[in-house]
Amino acid sequence: MRCPFCAADDDRVVDSRLASDGVAIRRRRECAACNQRFTTFERIEEIGVYVIKRSGDRELFDRTKILSGVRSACKNRPVDEEAMESLVLAVDESMRLLNRDVSSEEVGMSTLEALRLVDDVAYVRFASVYKGFEGTEDFAREIGMLVKTTAPKLRG
Repeated sequence: MRCPFCAADDDRVVDSRLASDGVAIRRRRECAACNQRFTTFERIEEIGVYVIKRSGDRELFDRTKILSGVRSACKNRPVDEEAMESLVLAVDESMRLLNRDVSSEEVGMSTLEALRLVDDVAYVRFASVYKGFEGTEDFAREIGMLVKTTAPKLRG
């Protein structure tokens, strides 16, 4: 670490502690050349997730795009902002856990599955745009798949 006072690069760590709820380490350092003390913070550098678009373009994953789509789907529905933020966070985390570039299809399907659990109407709205519905039969098919349930097997 380069000293901010004399620019020497020889120092020693005097004290280390967790900072920012454990997401960083605060280090107190002392310069060996001028004996001045200074503080540094060490954080994990997150490597961004890239999305491979249908066109083949590769762009950095952007949560705000998902949130915008979810907000549009949930417009005038009884879904609060906190639930939408939570949904987007869950999609974000699931994409990061894959630890690789993801396709736009994977992001869309993950968002659809999360919306299915939040609000049926918002799910169908999002699906209509994401899947490019062209007619009422597309809506009917998707709603049929949404309400389709199998009865539990009865024992004995």
